[in-house]
This record gives sequence, structure tokens and C-alpha cells, in this order.
Amino acid sequence: MRYIRRMIGGAIVFTAANSVFLKEYLDTWVICAAFLGLALIQIIPQWERKKIPLRRHRICIGGCELLIYFLISVAGTTAYMLAWLPELISGHRGLWIGNLFLCILLEGITFWNGILRIYACSAQIGIKWRVIGLLCGWIPVVNLFVLGKLLRLALEECWFESGKILENRRRKPDRICQTRYPVLMVHGVFFRDFRYLNYWGRIPGELETNGAHIYYGKHQSAASVADSGAELSARIREILRETGADKVNIIAHSKGGLDCRYAVSKLGMGEYVASLTTINTPHRGCVFADYLLGVIPEGVKEKVAAGYNAALKKLGDENPDFLAAVTDLTASNCRAFNEQVKDVRGVYYQSVGSRLNAASEGRFPLNFSHDLVKYFDGPNDGLVAEDSFSWGERFTFLTTKGKRGISHGDMIDLNRENIPDFDVREFYVNLVRELKEKGF
Repeated sequence: MRYIRRMIGGAIVFTAANSVFLKEYLDTWVICAAFLGLALIQIIPQWERKKIPLRRHRICIGGCELLIYFLISVAGTTAYMLAWLPELISGHRGLWIGNLFLCILLEGITFWNGILRIYACSAQIGIKWRVIGLLCGWIPVVNLFVLGKLLRLALEECWFESGKILENRRRKPDRICQTRYPVLMVHGVFFRDFRYLNYWGRIPGELETNGAHIYYGKHQSAASVADSGAELSARIREILRETGADKVNIIAHSKGGLDCRYAVSKLGMGEYVASLTTINTPHRGCVFADYLLGVIPEGVKEKVAAGYNAALKKLGDENPDFLAAVTDLTASNCRAFNEQVKDVRGVYYQSVGSRLNAASEGRFPLNFSHDLVKYFDGPNDGLVAEDSFSWGERFTFLTTKGKRGISHGDMIDLNRENIPDFDVREFYVNLVRELKEKGF
């Protein structure tokens, strides 16, 4: 049905655009109907609107439909105009040029209406493909390949996101993520919890939609594990006072996992934590970090640290310590850490790790760091090696087919990207659902 609709839409654009030639073969009312149809599809190009719950997605998929109508019509128009080229030679130059002008005008309206809709409403196209589209839009043949890529990204986004919305509506009464204890989400190093730029991307919203009660660590972005652990201990007590709960479930990313282990083991938080799930945490540290700290001169390290600390203070850190944070992530420090920081009985520990399969598939700076970390630590997520992730009773390892893989940033939805073979939001929904089923 969708293909029939698209052929009809393309035929309407083609008929209106070529009406100068076609008026000799079609009744006037047919030409008028074509122009009326063209006007209607410019306003409402998407005919199956009930299947798309969000207005933004309806506009976006409508833009995709217009671009498909444009492609079908341009293919037909090109063939038709070439067939009528002898008319130009035989003296009907004015007729041929008039038809060409009308084609350019109406096809152009259809194209720009479509492209502006998807540029304005698609999140998955991103800056990269928007720029490529603008730069390559004027290059023949190349522009068709780029347009095809833009269409695929936008269409997949609209149908995927619409499916998620409808699925969440269906299961909303089940409150599958409404755990016994609130969920505390703890960020990693060099980031903070901001109100308007969530470290965890679209994940918290998805969890809350399915019944979870989400809180954030609100600790400094760069500090030693001990100092961050102390901040998180205070935050846990604050959440318990606010909610009246007995315990919390912690989901911690990267260095945040070490911070939380310290708080649970060394600062008495074990009795207030039901579960600790670490995401891509370097439990055994990074040999790459040992190497860097060993070869970089002290003066350079201090200068870099001073620059970072100054920037982090502007972002809200009261007393940032760049060097302390990095040092606690070295393999040598983590060995000593693991000997001293023991798991607490009664707390459920589990861990998750992922692998970025090719450096080129990671976003900056992970595309740069991946091969360096691989040289020292082996296969990794762009920052942390595979053999450093595992901790606790259960370990989940993630990657995708082909060369894409899943990076350190992908695990927190840092780029808000829909990755083939890995739905990061649904992964966390299932993770929290399982905590609920365990009674946490």
C-alpha cells in the first residue's frame, strides 16, 4: 500500500509539472485535479498519520514522502522531456522551455518542502549529514546518494521512535521499571549532572516513562575516588531522607562505578544500597593511563591539570582535581584499590561492558583514543579495555555485528544516536526491570 501511495504521489507531481505538454492529451479537469492534488500533498504529504503519534515525526515523515514523490516525478519528467526534445528542434522551443520552467518550479517546491521538513524535525540526521547534504546537494549523481542516506536516516528514525512511543503507551500500566527502591544514576569523570543537558541522554526519560524514580549523583566532575565517594555518600543519605526509602539502586558509569564501590565498602553505604550496577567501569584500570602519566613531564602534567581545573570550576566544581581523578584510573592504582575495597555482603553487584569494533565508528575523541588504548590494553570501548569491565555476580558484554560496535559514550546515549542492533534505552529498561523482579 505504501508503494502504491508513493507512485500516486509521484504521478500527481509529474502531471502538474508537465501540464504544459500534457494539456493536449488530458482534459482540463484532470490537469486541475493534478494541481489540487499537488497543493494537498504539499500540506499533508503523509497519508497514514494515525500511525505516527508525535507531530514532529509526522512532519518529518511527511518530508520524506515529499522527497520520494520528487524522486519519482523527476525520473519520469527527465525521460519525458528527453522524449520531447525533438519538439525543441522542430520549432516548438517556447512550448518545451515553458514546460521545463514549470517542471523546475513545481519540482523545486516539492523538494524544498520535503528537505526543510526533515532538516527541521529529524534528530538522527545530525550535524554531519546536514552539512554533507548542503555541500553535496549541487553535485550531480552524488546528491542522489546523499539524498538517499538522508531519507533512510529520517524514515528509520520516525518509524523506530513511533514504535517505541506506542510500545511505552501499551505497557505503561505495568510500571515495569517501578523498583522497590529509587534509582541513583552516577556519572563518570569530567562530566556533571546538568538540568538541560542530561549525561544519560534519553535513558532517564525512558525509565521514568516506565515507572522508575530517578535521582542523580550531583557530585564533582573531577576528583579522587575517595572524595567522589564521600560526595555520593552524602547524596545517598539526602535521597533517603527525601523519599523515605531504606535503600537505593545505583547505576554508575565509568569512574562513577569505582566511586560507588568506595562509598559502599569504605564509607558505610552498604546498608543503604540494594544493588550496584557498573557500566563500562575500569575496575582493573587502564594501562594506557599508567603510560601517559609515566612519560609526560611533571611540568606539562601540572599545566594541563591547571587548565582542566580552571575550566571545571567554571562548570560548577568547587575543588576539581584532574590529576587525582586520572591517577585513580591507572591499572596500578586499581590493583591496590581492589585489594582494599571489598564487596559488601547483602549488596547485589553486577557489571556491563561494551566494545567499539573499529576506531572510525567512534565519535571524537573516542575514534582517536581507541587504537591507542588497544595498543596498551587490547580490545576496548574507546577508553576502557574489555578485561577491565567485569565485576560482581553478573557481567553483560555488548557489541554489534559488523564494524560499528558500542562505545564508552554510546552506553550513556551521549550522542542520542539510534544504533543498529542496539537499543540503548530498551537495554536500560530491561536492566531496571530485572532489578524490580529481583525485589530491589
